[in-house]
Amino acid sequence: MNTAALRNIEAADRLEFPIPAGVYAERVVSVKHYTDRLFSFRITRPQSFRFRSGEFVMIGLPNAEKPIFRAYSIASPNWDEELEFFSIKVPDGPLTQHLQKIKPGDIVLMRQKATGTLVLDALTPARRLYMISTGTGIAPFASLVRDPETYEKFEQIILTHTCRDRAELTYGEELIEATRNDPLIGELTEGRLLHFASTTREPSPHMGRITTLIENGELFRTLGTEPFDPVNDRVMICGSMAMLKDVKALAEKAGLKEGSNAEPADFVVERAFVG
Repeated sequence: MNTAALRNIEAADRLEFPIPAGVYAERVVSVKHYTDRLFSFRITRPQSFRFRSGEFVMIGLPNAEKPIFRAYSIASPNWDEELEFFSIKVPDGPLTQHLQKIKPGDIVLMRQKATGTLVLDALTPARRLYMISTGTGIAPFASLVRDPETYEKFEQIILTHTCRDRAELTYGEELIEATRNDPLIGELTEGRLLHFASTTREPSPHMGRITTLIENGELFRTLGTEPFDPVNDRVMICGSMAMLKDVKALAEKAGLKEGSNAEPADFVVERAFVG
């Protein structure tokens, strides 16, 4: 019997409810609370679990006969020995009202299959990759900016992160700093990984919805880049439904075509996303 199966059995012995079939029971390694709305956590990784950076999995808790599962993008890169997630706190959310209270040593359930559209395979080659995110929509990009393959496929990687308040930008700021200093990929990021953070409520150097900052050109002026161009640019989008719709429209207006795993093209959107 493999280690993952043994760990599931050991976990099951201490749980009130049985672990559903096709589900891993993994232990919480660490939890970090950023604000009263945002937190991240890391869990052990099953030895047999494989995923592509940018994909999501279904996460749940062993607190019911039929546990509630929600889609969570994996924030750690595919080479990491642990799995990281970045979550919003919803006071009355069926899952997050309980998930936000987890502590190291607790058990988290995870379905065994990862999937998603925010993967490099869904895009055709180009010079520059924009990753446009709001809130916890930064999670899949946290995986991708730490994946060496991203730097093999694109000369320049631009991560944008828009939140209401400055404190909510901390996860992204720490991510960029850690990535640039990472012994595995830090060298690859030099002069190639750009970060653009903005707020919609609290005053900051860059304010406004990301769609506004794209339309009025502030994003491109700040970065020293040109507006979206189907020859040079590829775009990944993850965040609120309103933002997804609006940035998708801007990408299409610029002549970019939506891609998929089956038919790679110029931009992709992730809709299965918590937060």
